[in-house]
Parts: sequence; structure tokens; C-alpha cells
Amino acid sequence: MTDQLDRPAESTPAPAYGLGNSPLRTDALPKALGIYPYAADLWAEGLLWGAVLRSPHPHARIVSIDTSAALAIPGVHAVVTAADLPAQPVDGGTAPPSDRGAERPVLAADVVRHHGEPVAAVAADHPDTARLAAASILVEYQLLEPLTDPEQAFNGPALHPNGNLLRHLPLRHGDQEAVGEVVVEGLYQVGRQDPAPIGTEAGLAVPRPDGGVELHLSSTDPHGDRDRVAARLGLEPDRVRLVVTGVPGATADREELSFQVVLALLALRSGRPVKMVLTREESFQAHGGRRPALLRYRHHADAQGTLVKVEAQILLDGGAYADVSAEVLGAATAFAVGPYVCPNVAVDAWAVRTNNPPAGRMRGEGALQSCFAHESQMDLLAARLGLDPLEIRRRNAMTTGDSLPTGQAVTCPAPVGTLLEALDEVPLPALPLDDPDTPWLLPGGPGGAGDPAAVRRGIGYSVGMVHMLGAEGADEVSTATVRVSGDHATVICAAVDAGQGFATLARQIVQSVLGVSEVYVAPVDSDQSIAGPSARGRHTWVSGGAVEKAALMVRHQLLQPIAADFGMSVELLSIADGKITSYDGVLGMPVTEALEGKELWATAQCRPHPTEPLDEAGQGDAFVSIAFCAMRAVVDVDIELGAVRVVDVTVAQDVGRALNPGQIEDRIEAAVAHGVGAALLEDLRTTAGVPHDLSLTGYRLPTSLDTPEVRIATLVEERDVVATFGAKAVSAVPAVVAPAAVAAAVRAATNLPIGRLPIPPQDAVAG
Repeated sequence: MTDQLDRPAESTPAPAYGLGNSPLRTDALPKALGIYPYAADLWAEGLLWGAVLRSPHPHARIVSIDTSAALAIPGVHAVVTAADLPAQPVDGGTAPPSDRGAERPVLAADVVRHHGEPVAAVAADHPDTARLAAASILVEYQLLEPLTDPEQAFNGPALHPNGNLLRHLPLRHGDQEAVGEVVVEGLYQVGRQDPAPIGTEAGLAVPRPDGGVELHLSSTDPHGDRDRVAARLGLEPDRVRLVVTGVPGATADREELSFQVVLALLALRSGRPVKMVLTREESFQAHGGRRPALLRYRHHADAQGTLVKVEAQILLDGGAYADVSAEVLGAATAFAVGPYVCPNVAVDAWAVRTNNPPAGRMRGEGALQSCFAHESQMDLLAARLGLDPLEIRRRNAMTTGDSLPTGQAVTCPAPVGTLLEALDEVPLPALPLDDPDTPWLLPGGPGGAGDPAAVRRGIGYSVGMVHMLGAEGADEVSTATVRVSGDHATVICAAVDAGQGFATLARQIVQSVLGVSEVYVAPVDSDQSIAGPSARGRHTWVSGGAVEKAALMVRHQLLQPIAADFGMSVELLSIADGKITSYDGVLGMPVTEALEGKELWATAQCRPHPTEPLDEAGQGDAFVSIAFCAMRAVVDVDIELGAVRVVDVTVAQDVGRALNPGQIEDRIEAAVAHGVGAALLEDLRTTAGVPHDLSLTGYRLPTSLDTPEVRIATLVEERDVVATFGAKAVSAVPAVVAPAAVAAAVRAATNLPIGRLPIPPQDAVAG
């Protein structure tokens, strides 16, 4: 449950619909009823089923592959290996921005580099037959020693022709000889969190008469997936069409190219539609998760707690392939100090290849790992100096006009001090003994076996930041078309709603600009103009900006003849609450009347200002804008069992402008739950490169019993002048901040050095 404690009063009444309201999402009811269509629900005449054979080894050389037994099974229509692919990615090298995963083979040809890597695939007339046939393929492996320790990657055997180092980023800012009167050091570890989407990857491929293929997938980057599939199949992009089906929960994991090419290849080889629905175990193997990290920090401060210098070493485990590790390392490095002013910074950061599962995108990639470390360091400083944890953060808080350690000026609103003050003003939750109406829940749940006398309460604080949109020179662009006919409008934009509510936002934008209440958002496919991936809050800014521009162009078309009739300029007319009015009140006309008999349309593009890569000293204007969040976590810890219960999380967040307050609150609550999972539960553990417990019973996710009450202290609405509508990304930054806040609260309850995420029970046992 989210409790909105404080939100600035509106200066003017909200319109009947449009921006600033919280309408019901158009997909809410069908999803609640279980009738919303997903890829796993699709069907086609003559359907075959696909299955993939995956490597049981984290590192091995493929000596031979014998598919004869699979082909002999009745009902099998196609068996494919790497030899059947017309175009394989180049082995080695960092994936260019235009083709994430360019070095990752579709099917392993000579070497497997991680457990679960695809080796062959089968299409058959029944899913059980397909799986039986895949299991009957005989692969002879020559086992190789897996490299699983990222610290050994620097001197270990090269997993790729160009070595194991994906990127080394040294950042130097200010006086490197500076020292402080007080110095604290810490070593921190962050585990491998998996996206664990509520629905596993699924798709349907249908061969086309022109030799191409049509894919129906829960993609979050339709044009990127289309282009990557086409390149690997040796086809022109216009011979691959991708239709986006419902996305059953995603935190950017759907951006990765996992089984799409195999699915398309099976359809082309068999000449029949092929459907594939991954098991939960296969889903864990097919997508990447958060990069495990090892972080060493040394903070210098003066006697008053003002930061003098921060030194850090950051090591990210990118797993078997490069993917976006270089980009994630850039964020981890740039945000290594956190939302604080520090004149002198020295950071060395590395991302390396190993034979561990490949890493992918996750909320707050790079920033979460650094946030846990720098916030733990701030607590160490506070304890050393005898300061309140909030006070030491206030004394160092960043504000607009300050600079990042990369030398980039923070030109967007940076209300870090305001966020901290808001947390301080919210009363703490009552202790169970002080509130007899509150059920006493022991850590571990209602049936907790611990002794209430062993339970200690802890309070922890954390502040963090994330960048919005792509970084370090990424080209951000989106296109949208708005059509108006009679009393309704249609939005055509290839921005996938992966749960962030873009379809609802697009409707609100058109309603606000044109005064039309009925707005239809067309389904997404790759025949539409490019909009880019659903990640880093980019669709609110880039695709929302494109929708707004197109709607404004239609608005001008609508108002221009009316203004001419009345001998005034278009700027003297306004649209509000479905009515066109003039500045002097003479004209008052319903929008539906003005649109009667007309069909208007416009297409527009939005492209934010460019960024640049960080240079050899980690300097440069790498980010378009930044969002901030502060959080207070309250936990109860059983110091005998090490069990932790998160009782309450209070959030103060910088949102720029609340376009849909209800949706913002929902997304903050979901992000906090995501962060609680990273703090206490979620860790895809491996032994010698082989992951454990590839199921939702073995991989522990937070449930409703693990999710605390989430209270919103304030949503700070200081508009970012360069952002569309002045709004900032919402869901990534709470997920970044929550693990550090929970860890701080556990540290306060136990008086123990909490240096690992997720926090194992033994780390929270006192004495």
C-alpha cells in the first residue's frame, strides 16, 4: 500500500482529463481478468513447437554435434545448429551500440562460454516431441576450465580473441594528492539479481511468401530486434516484421536477443509457423541479470564531515559476453560518489568477461551497485564523527549547478537537500508494543519462530541518482503520428508499454493538447517509425515528446482556420476541457464541433540534445539529465536468527512534474519491492559457473508479505526545462536507493558491518 503524505498543491484546478490526472489504465481490466493476450497465448494454422538444446557446461569446446536421432523422431520437421545460420556475429570485441550482443552467437559453433548457452534447436508438431528431440541430439564436449572469478579475469586465459577486459574506465577529478582528517574504508559486494519476469519469454514466427518471416514477440525494442534478427538470418530488414504482443512484466530484460533468431530460423527451415514458450529454467538461462560487483572505497572528510576526497575501485562481472557492460560501467563510475559534492575523486572501474551467466539490463544498472557502496561509506563517516546519518548527507548534498566527478555540470533540478528534509518531517512508524492494534509480526513472517525479545528495530537512510535516456553519445530519437477524425484520435508510435504506462500517458498527452477525450493507441509493430527501446524512462521523455509535437501540429491545423475567421492569431486561442476559447471570451466552441467532417494528422520526431563519451580521464558531458531519490527504511531484525522484516519505507522523490500521480505512486511502490528483493532475497548463485535453483521457488522473490508499507513523503515537482513536460524518470531511482536504505537500517539495528547484497542471515546475527 502506498500512502501519499505530501504533494504540492496545484496552482490551478486539474482538467477533466489529460495530464495531471490518474485515469485507469486501458489494459488494467483485461489483465486483472486474465484475458489480456500475450505471446504464449498465440496460435496459427499448422503450428509447430520449438525447443532449444542448451549446454550443461559453463565452458567447453564443441567436438561434434549429431542430430540424426532427433531427425528420426516422427513429428520432427526441422533441426538447426550454427551451421544452418547464414550469418554469425563476429567472435570477440565489444558490441557496438547499434548491435547489442553482436559477439554473442545465436547457436554456439565451436565453444560454449556459459551454462545454458544454446547449441541446437528443434521444431516438431508437439511441445513434448520437440523437447524429446532436442534432448536426443548428441553433443560431444571437450571440457575447459571455467573462469568464474572476475578478479582472476585480468590474468586468466582469454575467453575471447581480444581478451577478458571489456572496459577500463579511470576517473580523475581534482587534486589527487588531497587527504582528509577522517578516513573510512569499506569493501562491498553486490550479487546477481535476475529480472525474473512474471511471464517467461515466448513468441510465434510465421514464414512469409517472400522468404522473410513475421515475428510476434513480447519485445521492448521492436526495431532493434528486427534489425538484429535480419542481420543474423542474412535478410534485408524489410523482410522481417516484428509485431509486439503483450509484455508480461519486464525490467529491460526483454531488450536482449535470446531466442528470437532461433525461432525465426526454425520457421524458415520448416516452412511452418513455429511457437516457443520457454520454461522457467530456460528463462533464467536465456536472459541476463544484474552484474555482480566488487567495490572498494575510501572516503576522506574534514572534522565537520565535509567530503574532501573519494577513492574507489569498482569491478563488474559482465559474464560470458559484452552486451551493454561498457555502458553500465560508465554509469557506475560517474555515480560512484553519489549525489554529493566532492572536489577530489579517483575511481578505477573495470568490467570483465567470465564464464558466469551473461549479464543484461536491470533497473538502475551500474548506479545500484555504486549507491550501496557510497551510502554505506556515508554511514561509516557519520558513525566515526558522531553525526546523524541525515546530517552528514545534508552537509554534502548536491544541488543544481554543482558538478559530477565527470566534470559535467548538473543543470537539471537537483533537490537533494529538499528530499532529505522531507524524510525528516515524516513521523516514524509506531513500535508494536506502543500500538496494540498493530499485529506483532516477527521477522520471517506471521509464523516467525523467533523470540520477540531478540528483535531490534533499525532506521536507515539512503540517497541515490540515475541518469535518464541513453548515455555517452547514444542517439536518442522517437517518432509518433497523431490522427484526428471526428470526435476521436489515434496515436501511432512504436514505443512499447512494458508496464510503465506509456499507452496511458500518450492518451493523456493528446487529450490535453487537443481536447479530444477518446484516444486510441495503435498496437506496435516494426512497420511503424522507430521509437527505440523501453528503458531508462526514455519513452516518457522521447516518445512522449514526439506525441506532444505531433499533437501540437494537429492543433495548429485545427485552430488556424478558426483564428483566420475571427481575424486573430492561433496563439490567442486555447483548448481546455474539450472546448476552444479565445483570449477575450468571445469564442467558445466545442472541439468536437470544430472537428466535425475533418481528418487531420501529423508526424513528428523528438531527439534530445546529444551527449558525449567519457574520455580517458572519465570526463565529459555523458548524460542528458539525472533523477534523484531519498529514502528511509525501518526494519525489525531478529539478531539471533538473522531474519529481517522491512516494516516501513518512506520515499521522497524528484519527479520533475507528476504527469500521472497515481501511476507514479504505483511505480514507486513496485520499485521499492524490487529494491527490497535485491537487499534481502534475490541472488542467482552459481558454483563453478553453474547457476542454482532456476525456479521461482529456488530463486527467492519478495511477496506481498515481504513488501513493506510504502509512504511517499513528497514528490518534488521542479520541472526539468530540457525534458518533455519537465518530467523525470520514476521507477529506476527508487529501485537503486532501496537496497542501500534497507542495508543501512539492518546495520543500525545490529551494529554490524553490512557489506553484502543481498544480506545473508549470518551477516545480521549479533554476537
